[in-house]
Amino acid sequence: MFSSTKSSFVGKTFLHTLFFFFFISQFCFAQWYLQTPPQFTSLWAVIFTDLNHGAAVGDFGVIFHTSNGGTTWIEQQSGTTSWLGRVSFSDSIYGTIVGDFGKILRTTNGGANWVSKASGTTVSLEGVSFTDQYHGTVVGEGGTILRTTDGCETWDSLQSGTSVLFRGVCFTDINNGTVVGDVGTILRTTNGGENWISQISNTVSNLIGVSFTDSSNGTVVGKDGTIVRTTDAGQNWETQTSGTTERLWSVSFTDINNGTTVGENGTILRTTNGGLNWIAQSGGTTVGIKGVSFADEYNGWAVGDNGTILHTTNGGVSFVEEEQIDEIPTEFLLSQNYPNPFNPSTIFRYSIPTQSQVVIKVYDILVNEIETIVNEEKPAGTYEVEFNATSLPSGVYFYQLRILGLETSSGQAVVQTKKMLLIK
Repeated sequence: MFSSTKSSFVGKTFLHTLFFFFFISQFCFAQWYLQTPPQFTSLWAVIFTDLNHGAAVGDFGVIFHTSNGGTTWIEQQSGTTSWLGRVSFSDSIYGTIVGDFGKILRTTNGGANWVSKASGTTVSLEGVSFTDQYHGTVVGEGGTILRTTDGCETWDSLQSGTSVLFRGVCFTDINNGTVVGDVGTILRTTNGGENWISQISNTVSNLIGVSFTDSSNGTVVGKDGTIVRTTDAGQNWETQTSGTTERLWSVSFTDINNGTTVGENGTILRTTNGGLNWIAQSGGTTVGIKGVSFADEYNGWAVGDNGTILHTTNGGVSFVEEEQIDEIPTEFLLSQNYPNPFNPSTIFRYSIPTQSQVVIKVYDILVNEIETIVNEEKPAGTYEVEFNATSLPSGVYFYQLRILGLETSSGQAVVQTKKMLLIK
C-alpha cells in the first residue's frame, strides 16, 4: 500500500498499523463562521437532529429555530422570560426545553407551539435528554432527577442519593443514562433511573457537559478545562489533556472518535481520535461559547454570549492558505517538509501530474490522526501548504499524501508518507 520511496524510515509493523488508520474524509474548507440570529440575547444551548432542523435557547425565554441549517433563524414564542438553559429534540418534531424555576416547555410540532408543563419543582433545571418522544430525563439543583415516560405529561422524582447541582444528562436509550454535576459527580443508570450508581470520575471539578455515542463510550467536560472519558460505561474514567484551563460548557460526539467541546473565551477544542488529542480551533470570537451540537462528523453549530451562533461544515478545520507553484510535475511526489526540525510551523510541498482528489493528513508517533491539512480536488501542479503545530507537544510526527481513486501501474494506491520532528 505504500510506495518504496517513502517507507524506508519505518518498520513493517508501523506500516501495517498505519494502513488500518486510513479512511476517506470529505472536508469543505470553511472553518467556523458566524450565522446571524434575530436578536443578540445570550444563548446557552443548541441541538440539531439533522442537517436542517435545529433549535437554540437562552436568556429571557429566547427560543430560535431553523429548518435550513441555520441560514435563517426564526424566533419562537416561549411564553416565559425565564432563563432557558438546555434543549433536547428526539427528532425534528418532538422537543423539550428546561430552565429556571422548574420551567419545562414542550413542543410536538417542531416548535410552532411551546406548551409549559408542570415539573413539580421550582429549582433550576440544568439538563435534559430525550431518547424518543415519550422517554426523557431532566436534572437540576439539589440532586434533582425527574423522569417522564409519557412525553412530559407526568414526571416522577427519582432518588439520586446526593444534593449536588446536576448540570448535564445523557441517555443513549431508555435504560442507559449518565448524570454529571458539581465536585466531580457522575451517576449511572442501566434501568431507566430506578437505580443510580455513583462512579469514580477521578476529578473534583464541577462537571457540566456530557455526551455518549453508545452505552459504553462517553465524554464529560467541565470547570478548569476538565475532560474525562470512558470506554466501558463508566467503570473507569480517564482524564484527558485539554490544553486549556477555561471552563468547558458543552461537548458533542457523533461517533467514538469525533467530538467537539466549547467553553469560555471562545474556546473550541476538537478531537478525531476519541480524545487522545484535543486540537484548539478558532471560532473568530472571544465570547463564552455555551452550547455545541453536531448533526454528523463535519456539520456542527455552537452558540454563546451576545447571540453568537457559529457553524462549520468541515468539523471546524481551519482553512490553510495554499500556494500553487508554476511547475508542471511528471510524477506524484511528496517532498520533505521544511524546515525540519520545526517550531511551530512547517511547509509541505507536493506535486500531482494530473487533476486528483488530494488528502494530506498528519499523525503522531502512535498513529493517532492529528489533523487533515488538505482534502479536495486539485488541478495538476505543485503546491505548498503550511502546517501549524502550536497546540502540539514536541515529538516525531508523520504526514501523508494520499490520492483517492487512483492506483499505480502495479495496482497499489498512490500513498506517500514522511517523518518530521517538532522541537519546542
